[in-house]
Amino acid sequence: MITSNEQMKCYKIELRDNWKIQSSKKVSQTGVELSLNSAITEHWIPTQVPSTVLGTLTINQIYKDPYFGENLKQIPVEEFEVPWWYITSFNIDNNKTKLNTSLDFDGINYKANVWLNGELIAHSNEINGAYRTASFDISEYIKTGKNLLAIEIIPPKPGDFSTGFVDWNPAPPDRNMGIIRPVKLHLYKGVKIKHPFVQSKVDLKSLNSAELKITAELQNTTNNTISGSLIGQIEDIWFEKEITIKANSSLFIEFEPSVYSQLKLENPRLWWPFHLGNPDLYDLKLYFEIDKEVADTDIIRFGIREIEDFWLNDIHRGYKINGKKVLIKGAGWTDDLFLMDTDFTIEAQVKYVRQMNLNTIRLEGIWGKDHKLYNLCDELGILIMVGWSCHWEHEIHMGVPVNERFGGVYKPEDIDHVAQAWEDQVIWLRNHPSIFVWTVASDKVPITKLEEKYIDTFKKYDPTRPYLNSTGGVGSDLHIIGTEEVVSEISGSSGVKMLGPYAYTAPVYWFTDTNFGGAYGFNTETGPGAQIPQLESLNKFIPDDKLWPINDVWNYHCGRYEFADLSRFTTAIKERYGKPLNLEEFNIKAQAMNYELMRPMFEAFQVNKENSTGIIQWMLNAAWPKMYWQLYDYYLMPTAAFYATQKACSSLHLIYNYGDHHIYAINDQYQSFKSLKARIRIYDITSKIFIDQIIEFDIEADASIPLYKLCNLENISTTYFVDLRIIEANNKELDVNFYWLSTKEEELDYEANLGEFAFHTPSKVYSDFNMLNSIEKVDIVVDYQLKELKNQQELTVTINNSSNLIAFFINLKLQDKVSEAPILPVYWEDNFISLLPQEQRVLKVRFKHDSDVALKVESWNSKTIKYGEISD
Repeated sequence: MITSNEQMKCYKIELRDNWKIQSSKKVSQTGVELSLNSAITEHWIPTQVPSTVLGTLTINQIYKDPYFGENLKQIPVEEFEVPWWYITSFNIDNNKTKLNTSLDFDGINYKANVWLNGELIAHSNEINGAYRTASFDISEYIKTGKNLLAIEIIPPKPGDFSTGFVDWNPAPPDRNMGIIRPVKLHLYKGVKIKHPFVQSKVDLKSLNSAELKITAELQNTTNNTISGSLIGQIEDIWFEKEITIKANSSLFIEFEPSVYSQLKLENPRLWWPFHLGNPDLYDLKLYFEIDKEVADTDIIRFGIREIEDFWLNDIHRGYKINGKKVLIKGAGWTDDLFLMDTDFTIEAQVKYVRQMNLNTIRLEGIWGKDHKLYNLCDELGILIMVGWSCHWEHEIHMGVPVNERFGGVYKPEDIDHVAQAWEDQVIWLRNHPSIFVWTVASDKVPITKLEEKYIDTFKKYDPTRPYLNSTGGVGSDLHIIGTEEVVSEISGSSGVKMLGPYAYTAPVYWFTDTNFGGAYGFNTETGPGAQIPQLESLNKFIPDDKLWPINDVWNYHCGRYEFADLSRFTTAIKERYGKPLNLEEFNIKAQAMNYELMRPMFEAFQVNKENSTGIIQWMLNAAWPKMYWQLYDYYLMPTAAFYATQKACSSLHLIYNYGDHHIYAINDQYQSFKSLKARIRIYDITSKIFIDQIIEFDIEADASIPLYKLCNLENISTTYFVDLRIIEANNKELDVNFYWLSTKEEELDYEANLGEFAFHTPSKVYSDFNMLNSIEKVDIVVDYQLKELKNQQELTVTINNSSNLIAFFINLKLQDKVSEAPILPVYWEDNFISLLPQEQRVLKVRFKHDSDVALKVESWNSKTIKYGEISD
């Protein structure tokens, strides 16, 4: 048993700080010279690792405000078509140089030559590929005192399997060249522990027992045979095995529960997605002891849970966690355009995911700068889909010809390269319980020889999860390029679909469509298109003289190709809400439509639970400031679509079905509810009550039930309001949902000739909300109290509508009292709310800010907003 940390003779050191970069155009010295003389690099450009070259140049103000206006166009790509140097130094004291040392790279884009203290320790044929990991024994090259490390980064070229942003935004001019993941020193004595892995098997009938299987690799890097003990600890559980390893060799070690009975756990704390339970975690500590002295150690965090997939109606694939079906409700993640995400921004975004009641993030392609994103999802109970990007599957993105059915990976040498990259990534990530599926292709399927290699990797390195042969499905590409069905020769249909839409889509579509992206099966990426940032953010990246009317600068900050403008969105605003006369009017109408279009997508999949297994909004976030595909913007300011998602994904909820006009109750929890009341109120445009109905109901676990049909509305105004509430026995409100609807129902045009762009179903008749432009103004009174919490503040806001009219679409914002800059990130219980006549609501918001705070309230029809004094 390990008794003292002082016994340990091993260290892991991340080389994060004290790096510098320079273009090879400005460097005449060789790698040998650069790794021997630190004076050469004295005036180079400082950076940290992970970083990209362009990210570093931006931080150092060499390229200023690249995301503002059209500045990105001015950055010359020629600067990044040559290698760049990364240089650092580190000190090792005398007792550490007696240890064995490896230099470990988690990710370099794209190739690299590496020198240490004048010696070439790695060639570019050994560090080759953005998704490859590498480790080199540098024991004979490291020295006491200062060590110099010089790395020549060779940029990706067309045809390389590098990072990519597809049609989401412009490509980074440097193509993300750099050291994009951590660089570490691993110091140990003779034998090092590699790739520990915990596999869990849960008793799915009772959930009160589980078995753990622990595996690891031990590598002896010396010229001598070494004997010792591999010791494991999980809380108060200990296990041990005596081992002898021959010189310069490795051993694969297993601790099976059939042999080590202590790995059979009673009443384990299971890992759950947050809406189903606690995401409990354990730590595994491994030690290798030689003569009672710790030669190496490793610690990993893991969760006990079991993942299964299942087939719904023998057609659609779904997923179970610990035997429970989970309706996947998620959105697509993108890294920063220059890969400049920080721990702060990543944490804020994962907390936003949970705030929105989403249970899943889908990663396509870049997969983060390190383990921060995954660790947070483990801790907060957020599921992750991890897989390759469609960037590799289309010539327009890869820059070289691709195979029509299989994409860019079809040549033997490329198959070997990508298969090895996949193996590296699986080993790098497999201990994270939040990852529930590996997706080995995006729009297409892997060629057979590649999929065979993937399957071999899963058998050997991760048999604990299902894999998905494609996030596309049967017919996914038929509407664009006329290819054959997306079906694997080995594993058949993916059982999921990728049929869009990706642009403006009316609410009724999600409830009524049964051929494309509607609420059935698992739609792996879809959404209603553009989500416009709020004014405060628009002002940050659109020049003053380009703010209005909408112009080419706005379009530059849209997507690419078919998504390079806002025409579908602005046409819908004009037809439905009336043509905005200025930027301020456009802003509030855009936010109303952001909300109104996003909410029904998630709600439809909840209503249609019996036929639905998952929905991924395209997208969650933004790689740079933009107008398309985001629930919050680049600056972390939520759009109205954020709060629409938060509302729609509530686990106990009343929903209006735009298709059959029923009010549904949904329960996305695994507990039933009894003796609830649904209060349904309908108001005309003048706020006159039209219907006020109370319905008592019970609802079983994981259920959706119709409660009431909206009918006999012939005499109501063209635009009207529906207010839905769930009330429990003590009259406490559990859920509030508010709609604005039109008697002029949207009609979809499934027969429209859209040319090549078929992932969109336009409207031939639009709903009519023009009456909202003339609703009467109301007075709103707001009071708020500030409370200091540990590491953050909480503001309690009381909003009072004392009039006899509805206060429509109230938007609450926090800002610095002096600068008036928005305070972000911000976590509101609810926002963009509407208040009934004489209604008062209390909302809380959590945030962190070091200066005085002010509350700003905006409303569609506010006459005056009176603020009470802030109180502590």
